[in-house]
Amino acid sequence: MAKKPERRVNLRHKALTTVYLSIPGTGGRRCVARNVSSRGVFVETDTLDLMRGTQVELIFAVNLGQVTRIHRRPAEIAHVSTIGAGLHMTLTGSDTLY
Repeated sequence: MAKKPERRVNLRHKALTTVYLSIPGTGGRRCVARNVSSRGVFVETDTLDLMRGTQVELIFAVNLGQVTRIHRRPAEIAHVSTIGAGLHMTLTGSDTLY
């Protein structure tokens, strides 16, 4: 079986971290990020009832030892599967997750 060509522009990094998904009007959900790039992330969750195109906010809690930094990124649901969703993050200026 032939491998599909990669459509992503940005390099993905394997991840296994908790991320919170804030959905307007419904509150937040705790999810697991499985891979992250500078413009996207795939999150796994067992209670996902999102629709493609939904605007959400991703909330990353980054532990830096004695300090935990909170990173918030606006995102849009790009695709939904049975195990989670791919989100396209909107970064501004020189924002980065790394």
